[in-house]
Order: sequence, then structure tokens, then C-alpha cells
Amino acid sequence: MSNPYLQLQRIRASLRSLDLRPSRGMGQNFLTNSQVLETIVSAAELDEQDIVLEIGPGLGVLTWELLRHVEQVVTVELDKRLVGRLREEFSGSSKLTIVQGDILDLAPNTLLPERSPHQHTVYKVVANLPYAITSPVLRYFLESDHQPDLIVVLVQWEVARRITAQPGALSVLAHSVQLYAVPEIVAKVTADSFFPEPEVDSAILRLRVRPHPAVSKDQINPLMRIVKAGFLHSRKKLLNALPGGFAAFGVRITKEQVIDVLHTAQVDPSRRAETVTLEEWVAIYHHLYEVLNGEAHSG
Repeated sequence: MSNPYLQLQRIRASLRSLDLRPSRGMGQNFLTNSQVLETIVSAAELDEQDIVLEIGPGLGVLTWELLRHVEQVVTVELDKRLVGRLREEFSGSSKLTIVQGDILDLAPNTLLPERSPHQHTVYKVVANLPYAITSPVLRYFLESDHQPDLIVVLVQWEVARRITAQPGALSVLAHSVQLYAVPEIVAKVTADSFFPEPEVDSAILRLRVRPHPAVSKDQINPLMRIVKAGFLHSRKKLLNALPGGFAAFGVRITKEQVIDVLHTAQVDPSRRAETVTLEEWVAIYHHLYEVLNGEAHSG
């Protein structure tokens, strides 16, 4: 059976009946391409025991597909009109829970069915994310105490490229994601796969969440502070970028100290931030905080 929610005529009729004009600000673009839908489902590696959390289901095109493959779907939609339509359309499904609200205000453990009182429920996130909330939503799930095992989302093509960047094109965004997960672009999705067509192409992005982040939880914020300091003046070499970046954060460290730290971490001081790998930033972090903590104790 083909997915009825892919039909453009049905999408238009549904939107008219709800008096809903798709909002660019909310990123309301409805998928009309069956091959893209199949690729999303395949990328999520679904099985019949899975629990899936879907954000921004819209009219239910992905919801319908997910229900055919998994044990339980919990879908969170902000727009009350769409929530009403979803409840009408899927009223006969015992596998679906529909929640009205902002996902950023809802903790995963309050949404998911409890399988064990002593263990977190294992789940996946699969969604066609509204573009405006891509970064906050990814950060929300990756930083959560109850992370998903896998995240598969439709996002802007350029955002996906930045997240999956390799040395030479790295950014704060790339490191903030790669700290928690291994990202990959599964496929490019052209703008004509949606109604209405967005102004940019999209990508199916898959994040395999690490069992543990690259550093311990209490080290994440200071590590990212160093990364941000390095990128604050990203055109400069590290030997100049880091002292200037830390000065902007109210922390004094000399160029000589930075050079010593970089040499100890086996990172060339003449390199720029976009070339430094996450593993190298971790090494810089450990040696730099030895210097900063040593100064604090000596002072």
C-alpha cells in the first residue's frame, strides 16, 4: 500500500481545511517524494521492537511509514491544528502517541513508555525537522541524560555539511555534534521533494550516538570553551587565536604559554582552528587546564 500522505492533492486539501498556510518561519515543508521517505526509513535501521520519537510530524507522512515498521511511535507537534488532524487520521492506531507541545520543553523520559523502572527506554529519533530548530533540537537530544541510540533527520544541506565536516572545514557546530555522535550524510534531497519548495536543498543526516562522549560530562563545557576561543578569531593561527579568544572570555593566558601547550599536545601552533580534530582539542584541553589550574593555585 502506498503512503496516502505523499499525494500533493491531499496535502493541499488538508492545509485548506485547516486554514493553514505553511510557515517559512516554522519550516513547514511537506515531503512529497516516496524515494526520500524510503531512504529515511532505511537509514533509521528500524525493526519491530523499536520505539521512535518523531518531532514535527506535520500531516503524518513519516508517521504513517514509521507505524508500519516499529512497535511504538511518539510524535510531538507544536501546531494545535496539525495535532487535531493527526488525532483524527490515526485514531485507530494503538501504536501511536501524539503529544502537543514544544519538544525543547519536554524531557524524553516523560514522553517514552517505561519498559523498566531501573533502565532508560532505548529509542531512536526520526524526523523531518523544521529548519529553524535543527541545531537546538540536536543539541537537546545529544546533551540529554536520556540520549537516543540513533538520530535520523532531514536538515538543510549546508547544515549537514557543516556537522559532518572534516579537518580543514571544521567549526564549533561540527565539534559540538561530533563530541557526542558520529555523523554522516546518507543522501542529498532536492528542494522539489517538498511542498512548498524550500529555498535550499536538504540532506538526510544520520547520527550514531556514542556510548560515551569524547570527554567526561564535567569536562564538556570547559572543552567547548577552548574550542570556541580558538574559533573566535578563526582566520588567525592558534598561537594568536587562543590568547585573544580567552581574553574575550575574561581569561588571561600568554602566547608563550599557548605555544608550550600546543607543542606538548603535539599540535602545530601555526595551524588554524578549522584544521584541529576533536581528539587534538581534547589533548589541548588537558594540557591547557593544567597550566590554568597551576596558575590559579600559585596565585
